[in-house]
Amino acid sequence: MSLRERLMADLKTAMKAGESARVGTIRMITAKLKDVEIAGRAKGSEGLSEEEGVSALRGMVKTRAESAALYRDAGRPELAEKEEAEIAVIRGYLPQEMDDAALDAAVKDAVSASGATSMKDMGKVMAELKAKFGAGLDMGRANAVVKAHLT
Repeated sequence: MSLRERLMADLKTAMKAGESARVGTIRMITAKLKDVEIAGRAKGSEGLSEEEGVSALRGMVKTRAESAALYRDAGRPELAEKEEAEIAVIRGYLPQEMDDAALDAAVKDAVSASGATSMKDMGKVMAELKAKFGAGLDMGRANAVVKAHLT
């Protein structure tokens, strides 16, 4: 089942159950995916790839996490909780993330496979990781681990 099909099925279920917060978040996700798809059409791509969808969802999680932190700092915990609830729903549609040990092992393999020896070779290592894991890997987390290995 594709991401869009899962979203539509979950939207119907949430609507029937009267979960208005979940309905709103799923609608927000579908709107974001539609925006990404339309932007891709302008560049000549057909449809929304799985990798583009996952990337958009990760971006949504990142912005909501930043917003939640700002709300907490400003003394608005109720708004931070709303953002965190949206993060929980969005994460339900992301692929399972690697644990730290698996990520470390994957980076070690990529470093040895690409022959990287310094920070100049970071692009080679990141390309190796992206080719091997694609959308299933959070490149932001991988970036930090690669830097640690190459310095």
